[in-house]
Amino acid sequence: MTWCTARQNDSGKIASFLEAYIDWAMFPLSNLRAGQRGEAGRYRTRFLIRRVGESITGALGHSATGMLFPVIPDLSSADVAALRPLLAGEAVSGLIGRKDWAHPLAASLGFDRAARQRFTDEPGFALDLNRLRMPDRTGLTLAPLCHKDRALLIGWRGAYHVEILGLDPAKADETAAADIDEYVARGSHRLLLQDGTPVAMTGVNAALERIVQIGGVYTPPALRGRGFARAAVALHLEELHGRGIRRAVLFAASEGAARAYRAIGFEPTGEMTMLLLSTPARIAA
Repeated sequence: MTWCTARQNDSGKIASFLEAYIDWAMFPLSNLRAGQRGEAGRYRTRFLIRRVGESITGALGHSATGMLFPVIPDLSSADVAALRPLLAGEAVSGLIGRKDWAHPLAASLGFDRAARQRFTDEPGFALDLNRLRMPDRTGLTLAPLCHKDRALLIGWRGAYHVEILGLDPAKADETAAADIDEYVARGSHRLLLQDGTPVAMTGVNAALERIVQIGGVYTPPALRGRGFARAAVALHLEELHGRGIRRAVLFAASEGAARAYRAIGFEPTGEMTMLLLSTPARIAA
C-alpha cells in the first residue's frame, strides 16, 4: 500500500474508484469531472490516492476552498499516518465524508480539538427515482431562481448558513449573496411557490450523468410543518427524473428533515460527517 499525489493520467482510475462509492463520493467525483472539463475556481480539487499495485483503493480530495473529501474504505492507522505528511503545509477549512472515514482522519489532523463552526454526523439517504412518492401538490409550483427574488433568497440562504452551518451572522449575507448568484447562473436550485408566493427552496449541490445530490433545502421557520420542504424536493426530483436522472442522495440536518425525506421515499444509507472549521488550519509537518 502506497499513498501519493495523483497525476493527471490517474483521473480515469480515480473516477472509476469513486463511482463504486457514489452515495458517499458525490462532492469529490463531481469536482473531478469539473476538472476534466477544464473548469477551475472553487471546484478545482487535487487528489491523494492509495495504490495497491496498479489499483486505486482509496482517495482523498482537497478542494480549492480547503475542504477534504475522504473516500477511504478499510481506513487504518497506517493510512492516516501516511496522509499527514502529504498534507503538510496545506490550508484546510473542513472535512466532509462518511463517518467511519471522517472521524479518524479529523482526529489525526487535530481537527477534533480545533475551533469548529460545525461538527455533526448527519443521516444519509438515497432514492431510486422510480420509487419517488409525490406529496399533495395542490396550489404548489416550482420555479428557477431569478434575480427579482434575489433579496428574499439572500435572506433565506443567510439564515440557512447561520442555523444549519453555524456561520457567524456577520458573514452570512455576503456568503449568501455569492451562493445565490451562483445558483442563478447554474440553474441548480428551485423556489417552491404556493399560489405564487415563495415558501421554500431546494437545490442540487452535486450532479453527475444519472445521479444528483440534493442540498440547500430551506423553509422559513414561520412556514415549517406544512410539508413545503418535502414538496419542493419531490417536485424538483420529478423534474430531474424527466431529464434522465435516476438516483438521488442527500443528508438530513435534523430529524424533521429526515422525516420529510422518508415521506417521499428516501431510505437510510448511513451517517455522513460534516466538519467546518471556524478558520482554516494549516497542516503541520
